[in-house]
Amino acid sequence: MRLLRALAFLLIAPLVLGASEPKLVPDVSQREIEIRYSFTGAELLLFGAILYPGGRVPTDRVDVAVVVKGPVQPILVREKQKVAGIWMNVESERFRSAPSFYAVASSRPVSELVDERFAAIYELGLQNLQLSPGAGATPEERRRFEAGLIELQQRHQLYKEDPNGVEITDGVLYRARINIPARVQVGNYTAETFLIRDGRVIAAAVREIRIEKLGFERFVAEAADRWSLLYGVVAVAISLFLGWAASAIFRRG
Repeated sequence: MRLLRALAFLLIAPLVLGASEPKLVPDVSQREIEIRYSFTGAELLLFGAILYPGGRVPTDRVDVAVVVKGPVQPILVREKQKVAGIWMNVESERFRSAPSFYAVASSRPVSELVDERFAAIYELGLQNLQLSPGAGATPEERRRFEAGLIELQQRHQLYKEDPNGVEITDGVLYRARINIPARVQVGNYTAETFLIRDGRVIAAAVREIRIEKLGFERFVAEAADRWSLLYGVVAVAISLFLGWAASAIFRRG
């Protein structure tokens, strides 16, 4: 009988403990974003609700952080220096798996929500991205190139951080807006939502987003990927033809 009670406790205890924590019910305004010739960017709305055990909203404050992350890719960062009065590529660093897009929005600055350990675990904030630099560089060189990569991506609006980008209503409903730039890479994206209380993540949820090219843009992208040699030859031939046509028109004028 004692053995049965012990087994019953082991089975029920995780459910009871799990029910004591709130849950997230997230969603996004668009599950698919289509890139056409007139695409100038998109605004992604992330919203949802916080479900508390028993429906009772606690008096202590909770915070929310949302992270939209694009597919990882290898990125080569080159550092330019002035040599004999000429700007030249002197050093470089290759990152094996840097996200092609990263945006984080939070109800407060990330540094006020969680400590450095939790921020590193969940990659909350630009300074906590796991960029996977190549081997051989010194720690100082890695930090310099990581800072350069983040600055470059920020300049292209591919990396961004909004410390007051999440609105929470009555401690239950939340929403955030993330701008997707026109030059974003196609592929599968993730929208992660984190519920934070007392400096730790107590709930998390994720939704997937697909960004893809359609129409003529998709045909060009697939042609460049599948038939790269033929695509290059055709591109050069078109350039030569347009150059010849333009010179012929100017000669006639």
